[in-house]
Amino acid sequence: MTTHAPAASSAAATPPVVAIAYHSGFGHTAVLAEAVREGAADTRATVHLVKVDEITEAQWELLDAADAIVFGSPTYMGTASGAFHVFAEATSKRWATRAWQDKLAAGFTNSGAKSGDKLNTLQFFSVLAAQHGMHWINLGLPSGWHSTTASENDLNRLGFYLGAGAQTDVDRGPDGVHKADIATAVHLGRRVAAQAAVYAAGRAAAAA
Repeated sequence: MTTHAPAASSAAATPPVVAIAYHSGFGHTAVLAEAVREGAADTRATVHLVKVDEITEAQWELLDAADAIVFGSPTYMGTASGAFHVFAEATSKRWATRAWQDKLAAGFTNSGAKSGDKLNTLQFFSVLAAQHGMHWINLGLPSGWHSTTASENDLNRLGFYLGAGAQTDVDRGPDGVHKADIATAVHLGRRVAAQAAVYAAGRAAAAA
């Protein structure tokens, strides 16, 4: 008896599209956005970087067409930046039409303090994603730098689970973003792209 591979196999092999929608006030978050891009591109995903404070109609369309959207912003006064909040409110047009329903979502943020209430920013991103009917992808890493044998160079050195959290000294420029935080952002990009590929393959198989 001859069996055949699912007809969806060719569709499933198509690399996913990942969009990174971010704001960077002083360049630190831009470094992380580039790291997320690098990680996603490592999996052969098509990746678009979108600065939300300069977003064009064509870039809105890139977000609409993406399989996954990764949100990024510095944490200012315990939440995402004002520029990102303006973008978030503008997404209400997409909310009204359910344009982002069932896309994947993830997030990353940076602040000057080790905690800096970054969790609140990541939660803001996750609630924004939930309102759009998106599926949240967490960091998928255990916490690092939490024992006498651990190191500040561990992945997820700050111990965030919801997304990637980074810390940069307030008197340092973008070149001061911690190497471990950059590596953690690369991991997030790889994870999102890999999960987007799995999700697309499953959806294609279910439709076959």
